[in-house]
Amino acid sequence: MMEGDKERGEVSLREMQRSVDRWITTVGVRYFSPLTNMAVLAEETGEVARIMARKYGDQSFKPGEKDDLGDELADILWVVAAIANQTGVDLTEAFHNNLIKKTVRDSERHRSNQKLK
Repeated sequence: MMEGDKERGEVSLREMQRSVDRWITTVGVRYFSPLTNMAVLAEETGEVARIMARKYGDQSFKPGEKDDLGDELADILWVVAAIANQTGVDLTEAFHNNLIKKTVRDSERHRSNQKLK
C-alpha cells in the first residue's frame, strides 16, 4: 500500500478509489481510456473464470499456470475502481443504493423460490 494508506487493515470503497487514483496518477502516469479499462475488466474477469473452472470445475491447471484467485479478484476491484474514478462514480454511494434496490426488489423473491429450498 502507498504512504498514508491503512496497513493491512480494512479499506472502504472510497479509500480503495482514492488509493487507485493516487497510484494511477503517480506510478501509472495516467488513466487508460475508459474503453481500454473495460477491455481490461473483461480480461481480468476471464482470468477469474479460468481459475474457477480449474479449481471448482472439471478442468485441471496447466503446468506453471497461476492459481491465485484472490489476486485476480483484486485485479477486478482495481479496474472497477479505475473505471468508477474516471467516470465520476462514487462506489460507496452506488453500492449502498444497489443494496437498497436489491433488498426492496428481492425481499420475498428468494425465500419463495422453490429451487432454493
